[in-house]
Amino acid sequence: MTDCHHESKLKVNFRIDIPLDVTPIRCAWCGSDPLYVAYHDCEWGMPERDPRALWEKLMLDGFQAGLSWITILRKREAFRAAFAGFDPAIIARWGEPEVARLLTDAGIVRHRGKIEATIGNARAFLAIEERESFSDFLWRHVDGRPVQNRFAAMSEIPTESAAARALSKDLKAHGFRFCGPTITYAFMQATGMVNDHLVTCMAHDRCAALG
Repeated sequence: MTDCHHESKLKVNFRIDIPLDVTPIRCAWCGSDPLYVAYHDCEWGMPERDPRALWEKLMLDGFQAGLSWITILRKREAFRAAFAGFDPAIIARWGEPEVARLLTDAGIVRHRGKIEATIGNARAFLAIEERESFSDFLWRHVDGRPVQNRFAAMSEIPTESAAARALSKDLKAHGFRFCGPTITYAFMQATGMVNDHLVTCMAHDRCAALG
């Protein structure tokens, strides 16, 4: 049994009940780490439409560059505390004093380029939001609906796609940094724009139904 509390403005809460005599089949990448298993079961591949939640995930994926996602996941609460709950309106006003503070925070990834990019990306987010929802800006790259893949093995799953490359190009054109096509594809998988749970995984059909 997995208790899931998907934190976004939508507050989607649910429980996955697995009979005691049944071994759950999951995507192999989450292993047996309880934090990673909960993330797989409750967040990864769940269609996310909240602009702020989407922006936060994109920023964290940028910090992941060169690292493993479990490293970022273990630091996520520290990131949220350090970055004012990932409120773009607050972060967009930051400058060198805040960068200097963050570079001393051992709870996060202390990378000047990524920290400065997050501040710039907050400003880019606000500029988009003046014209349209950031969620609409992102989701139009998959025509507003999740891409439902049916991969049977991890080796079949790509690291980028044409849609991810187009999204990366669009984000960069609007001033975003640390958003290459590998990052944007991982982001699309995580936020349910693409359903890349294996067809054998217990979460595949659930995410497909939510999509």
